[in-house]
Amino acid sequence: MKIEDYPLAKELLFDAEGNISQVILNYTDYQYLLDALEDRELLLAMTEVKHEKPLSLQEALTELEKE
Repeated sequence: MKIEDYPLAKELLFDAEGNISQVILNYTDYQYLLDALEDRELLLAMTEVKHEKPLSLQEALTELEKE
């Protein structure tokens, strides 16, 4: 495994068996990955509920009070 195979990795650390054990990233790249994961999770959540009927404000408030 070469660092060139991991475009965001600044450095790779290996265990005794030669497996990657840690990946060092620049903070900016780390933030980019976190943002991308959050965007993906939001997309998945939106896809999951896209066929549901939207609630009125009063229905939403009633549902929140139940929790």
